[in-house]
Amino acid sequence: MTSRGSQGRHGHRATTAHVQAAYPFVAEGGLGGRGVYIGRDAYGGSFCYDPFELYGRELTSPNLLVAGIVGRAKSSLVKTYLWRQHVFGRRAWVIDVKGEYRPLAAALGVVPIRLRPGGDVQLNPLTPASGWDGQLHLLQSIAAGALGRPLAPEEIMGLTEALRAACEAHATLLDEPTLPEVVDILLHRTDVLVPAMVMSADVVADTVRQMAFALNRLVSGDLRGMFDGPTTSGVDFDAPLVVLDLSDVYDSPALPILMACGTACLRAMIRDSGAKLIGVVDEAWQVLSMLGVGEWLQANMKLSRALGQQIILVMHRFADLRAVGAEGSREVRLAEGLLAETETKVIYAQPPDQLPLTRELLGLTDTEAEILPTLRRGEALWKVGRRSFLVHHRLSSFEQALVNTDARMLAGAPENGGA
Repeated sequence: MTSRGSQGRHGHRATTAHVQAAYPFVAEGGLGGRGVYIGRDAYGGSFCYDPFELYGRELTSPNLLVAGIVGRAKSSLVKTYLWRQHVFGRRAWVIDVKGEYRPLAAALGVVPIRLRPGGDVQLNPLTPASGWDGQLHLLQSIAAGALGRPLAPEEIMGLTEALRAACEAHATLLDEPTLPEVVDILLHRTDVLVPAMVMSADVVADTVRQMAFALNRLVSGDLRGMFDGPTTSGVDFDAPLVVLDLSDVYDSPALPILMACGTACLRAMIRDSGAKLIGVVDEAWQVLSMLGVGEWLQANMKLSRALGQQIILVMHRFADLRAVGAEGSREVRLAEGLLAETETKVIYAQPPDQLPLTRELLGLTDTEAEILPTLRRGEALWKVGRRSFLVHHRLSSFEQALVNTDARMLAGAPENGGA
């Protein structure tokens, strides 16, 4: 740009880059310039975001929720966010239920952990790395999820004692307890539970039998060969990105349980290197649809601050939170309660019929609610703490190849990637 003095001389000549230096608010958005670059905000400034930088200043919780209908580039945001955080030394793990993170994994030089019934790789959800509390909490959660109801007090006691017996059997060994051993105790060796439960052997067997049958599906049913043995050696849990690919069981009714088992394994096995950790749970509504599993996820999200970890939940519509159970049910209250654990919310386009619920759950203003149906591909409303931003996500040409989930539908890469 050029300006002229009073006598027609060129008084100053500069590019827009210089003008940005003179007016910093044009170069960086309201959250400042620290963190990863996301894109441009509605005022033309750069928008950067990092929950670890904002914690204590704008945020009291690092967790994030990303929601949007298919095709508006929400998965593009998550993938490029992980890619860009890698530059800052941040590590990540992903529960990938659709096999969408393989290109990102390849770009980072890692191989996804692909689990399928009867496959070559197994993960042990009862790994001692979780600690006793972690093992027991997960076991109770997947049992409740498999049964489709909360556990009775005597079932909790029986499961606790079965896990204790399995752990004690390995106390002096180099291997680790596994889910099949717990199921075997519940089905065939209930005598070891009798002293603690103060019941006759027959009553104990009747008490835990239904629970044992529910857990047995992971051991000898159609889901065997994924979480029913020691963790396969050679799995690299120290990689910058650990992707658990569950796409082969995406259509299984037990997917929420498998997601919980996988999340527990990854969190336990990824060693603390001092780097901040980011975890992604795709199709999060699946986990919330099972009461015990949803409660397990909420409890783990509450630990994010203490662990220096950010959990990212990805879903399509906020109506999914109401679809996890009957109106007013414990499942629905739990799902909606998770919003309090995600202080950053990124909302892509929502259909008009979703606006009343979205506004109710998020406390949106009239203006914020009105713009949601009009958002273009790659545009999102960011709610960061008490502040709001309208941001257009920007991709480099290299990143477009990482996020393109439309390759089979379109001849070229879309402007803002996939879903």
